[in-house]
Amino acid sequence: MGPLAGIRVIELKGLGPGPYAGMLLADLGADVVVVERASRPSGISIPSSKDVTSRGKRSIALDLKKPEGLAVLLRMVERADVVFEGFRPGVAERLGAGPDVCLERNPALIYGRLTGWGQTGPLAERAGHDINYIGLSGALAAIGDADKPRPPVNLVGDYAGGSLFMVVGVLAALVEARTSGRGQVIDAAIVDGSASLMSGLRGMQEIGLWSTERGSNVLDGGAWFYNVYETADGKFISIGPLEPQFYAQFVERAGLDVEEFGKQGGPDRTADLGNRLADVVRTKTRDEWCEIFEGSDACVAPVLDLTEAPRHPHNAARETFVDVGGVVQPAPAPRFSRTACDTPAEPHAEGADSVDVLSDFGFGADEIEALRDSGALT
Repeated sequence: MGPLAGIRVIELKGLGPGPYAGMLLADLGADVVVVERASRPSGISIPSSKDVTSRGKRSIALDLKKPEGLAVLLRMVERADVVFEGFRPGVAERLGAGPDVCLERNPALIYGRLTGWGQTGPLAERAGHDINYIGLSGALAAIGDADKPRPPVNLVGDYAGGSLFMVVGVLAALVEARTSGRGQVIDAAIVDGSASLMSGLRGMQEIGLWSTERGSNVLDGGAWFYNVYETADGKFISIGPLEPQFYAQFVERAGLDVEEFGKQGGPDRTADLGNRLADVVRTKTRDEWCEIFEGSDACVAPVLDLTEAPRHPHNAARETFVDVGGVVQPAPAPRFSRTACDTPAEPHAEGADSVDVLSDFGFGADEIEALRDSGALT
């Protein structure tokens, strides 16, 4: 089920943004087959059977350093629509599974390459992580407190600048291939994607509405009416009534002095009014404030943690979260009126689907047994 039903994807297992990109494609209905490494990589690594981003996929464990393992992969490539990897530039080529080899086997193939620095440039072969990529792209400098930038988990780089741009590239290339009949290579660099995410702020900077000084802009904590405030119970609410009509409702519902808070004003009033508002917010619990603003357009919402979010009435009504194998996690998004996405299947352990996958790709029982004997199939 889903709009990508019938699309066959091979994911060469990597870290972080690659598996998430594969999860999104699987959520949309693609048949995603993960080629697991013979051993799990070092660093932050979750077993596939426990990894939410492995949901909805099938897993095969191949040793690509063995000729027999590589031969299996290339034979699978012949029947695939998409292959993508998250290795450093040149690694796939050294394995014998680079884009030239794969496209020779399947000229209509979409070959995705997801990296931090990209396939070219002085830093292309350097190691790095999300914090480094968004540091170079200009994104990190805009996020944090006035005293210093602070990493926004790894959402802006790995997942927004990496995974999402890889998926956009795959979908665009699949559409183009319908008319050309030809595949192509996607160079999805996190530094490029995270730079693109800053487009709106660059436009604001051009007309004088954005400063490079953190904490001095409306959207980065520089305005008392667009910020996060602590409540009496040590929790937080988010306040963001940017438009005057919404701000008026906020002031009224919060019981603020209209003489003092009646106009939003600029940064020159932020410190004083921000402190005053913080004192007011601390007089009530988070739930009490939510009740006060219920049904209004004051643009106030609770700040919920990972455990609380699924229980909120809005999320529950929309079924924003689903239970997959006893683990509560986000449901597939976005939603489609005609080709609805199915509830994802539980993540499988490394190599759990090797026999089924190889059978689907045309391998016979004797061939599969020989691969096991050679150690190429683990």
